[in-house]
Amino acid sequence: MNKSKVVFSKHAITQMFERDISVDDIEKCLEGETIEVYSEDKPYPSRLIFMICKNRPIHVVIAENSDDKEIIVVTAYEPTLFFWELGFRKRKLK
Repeated sequence: MNKSKVVFSKHAITQMFERDISVDDIEKCLEGETIEVYSEDKPYPSRLIFMICKNRPIHVVIAENSDDKEIIVVTAYEPTLFFWELGFRKRKLK
């Protein structure tokens, strides 16, 4: 989505604050690699983006409101090897 407005959910803002992830970090991450797509999510399809930012891995979940040209940041976190394979692009199998 080119020239979309970026909107942050309350949950995302809280998580970003608690995890020391800045708005600049998120904006950089939006240029990262999509590693999972959730096309059936409601009210908007969403996806998980991976990026190394300031020497740490970051995952950002965004929802895409194409009608209003909005990218909604749902949450952001630093993935761990407890849940993710080395490289943080693939979930560990349960």
